[in-house]
Amino acid sequence: MPAFSVPLQQRNKTAFSQKDKVHAQLMEQLRNAELQGWTPEQVKAALSMEVGSPGIFEQQASVMNQVNELLLDVDEIYYNSPAGVLYEQALKHEAGSAIMSSGALAVKSGKKTGRSPLDKRIVFEEASADDVWWGKVNVKLDYKSFLTNRERAVDYLNLQPRLYVVDGFGGWEKDYRVPVRVITSRAYHALFMQNMLVPPTEEELLEFTRRGHKPFVIYNAGVFPCNRQTDGMTSSTSVSVSFKRKEMVILGTQYAGEMKKGVFTIMNYLMPLMPKRELPPADRALPLHASANIGPANDVSIFFGLSGTGKTTLSADPKRALIGDDEHVWHPGGVFNIEGGCYAKTIGMTREKEPEIYDAIRFGSVLENVVFNEATGEVDFEDTSITENTRVAYPLQFIPNARIPAKVEHQPKQIILLTCDAFGVLPPISKLTKEQVMYHFISGYTAKVAGTEEGVKEPEATFSACFGAPFLVWHPSVYAEMLSAKLEKHGASAFLVNTGWVGGPYGIGQRCSLKYTRQLIDAIHDGSLAALPESEWEEMPIFGLSMPKNGIKDVPKEILRPADAWAKAGQAPEQFTKTAKNLADLFKKNFKDFAAKCSPSVQAAGPK
Repeated sequence: MPAFSVPLQQRNKTAFSQKDKVHAQLMEQLRNAELQGWTPEQVKAALSMEVGSPGIFEQQASVMNQVNELLLDVDEIYYNSPAGVLYEQALKHEAGSAIMSSGALAVKSGKKTGRSPLDKRIVFEEASADDVWWGKVNVKLDYKSFLTNRERAVDYLNLQPRLYVVDGFGGWEKDYRVPVRVITSRAYHALFMQNMLVPPTEEELLEFTRRGHKPFVIYNAGVFPCNRQTDGMTSSTSVSVSFKRKEMVILGTQYAGEMKKGVFTIMNYLMPLMPKRELPPADRALPLHASANIGPANDVSIFFGLSGTGKTTLSADPKRALIGDDEHVWHPGGVFNIEGGCYAKTIGMTREKEPEIYDAIRFGSVLENVVFNEATGEVDFEDTSITENTRVAYPLQFIPNARIPAKVEHQPKQIILLTCDAFGVLPPISKLTKEQVMYHFISGYTAKVAGTEEGVKEPEATFSACFGAPFLVWHPSVYAEMLSAKLEKHGASAFLVNTGWVGGPYGIGQRCSLKYTRQLIDAIHDGSLAALPESEWEEMPIFGLSMPKNGIKDVPKEILRPADAWAKAGQAPEQFTKTAKNLADLFKKNFKDFAAKCSPSVQAAGPK
């Protein structure tokens, strides 16, 4: 008989089968009928003769029944299994898997080593049709095509000798969290999602098996392609979501990040409806593509930023407790993390640069697509021959100063917008007005640099509304209005921090050192910047941003003032002005799509 796995205090087995289901049903009949005349002590004694505690067999039967109701009928299911069991399964059945010298599990995600945003689809359904921001981000999929993909995924999963089921929550706050069930054919995916979802307690597991309480189900059949002839498909990859059915179907990609961001997409739709749709914007839940931490004085900082801007790195601060590194919800009672773990880039990783994250790479962590020495198990974090998007997924508790549970009953005090400006135009730090916060939040600017993607020869500006356009469901103005209302109600200082280039664009200037950036973040947290009088700030030409007149901590004045940095590097003033104007034009062009839904004061807060 296969074994059974549950995340309970007493783990007696590691998987369960149809035989276990029958056994559990017989045990239930025994308890309900034959034992009715027994004393409680007799019942307890009889049950103690079985391996496992009362309730484990019923849990097996319930999960098996629910999986069968989803039209999946396999003999062996691994359910919320311990990391060691999933390691064993990956090593046995998934090529390319290996245990590293650190104890982490290295895996391969196949051809896809990143998300496939062009293949994301949202099912067009009457209940949500008027809420969704339809267009390039949320492409419509008809219901029939979704069912076709779902059937294809189920057919593939049914052919597997074993499946892995993970139950967990999206969100740490009980009143807002969403129960999520992942069904996948890969042990790697199961361990990844057990790290990334909020782990349920023994009592909370019952929520997943109670009738009438269907979790949001992710069918991950990513090993198998979709049918390109299905209406709405443009490749062999499909990631589709039905809010009405509470289901997500993945075909044609084994990249685990699709599941993580699928949960975020769900939260991006549901949170603005909570606690009630009719409440004013300031009193509803705002999902954020941002990291968050909290200081000794209970001052919460929110770090918005796209990939590569330092969102994960800067929020892992030994002087502050980490709430989370990527996805949060700002609600009337405070802030909570959506996730139970972190998903960090590992390119160029060293203990010296990122000690907290480096030390989190240990047993239980999942390393994606890294290159390693097969003889020693040592990872070469500089080797990007498979992909530059090498990653590690680890539970939040692997960070020594992480806040568990990952929620706080305090409103944010600092809002930090992160960008990586490869043109070298934006100051390393600037103070924002409320209108500038809204403008730059809606713009969501960063830049790609040469070498990160094939064909990129010069820096390329990238704009992603609300610093997370691929995951938005509502129009960006909905999220922006909520952020504005919360800033108005609670008050918070706001800064734009450029972690990108100084002294010239990529190829000429240098990236601002992490040491300097950390000192600027420290200056925000310790009040140094807030204490500066207005006379110590100066408006930057063209962009209208307030930048410091003098050095901050050990960060030299010329680093903080872009034109001065260019001059010190031998660049002509007119060259800086030309580059700044070109970037300003890109901002203006991008903002045209959003200007109609913004106030005149917000429109005027952008570059001139």
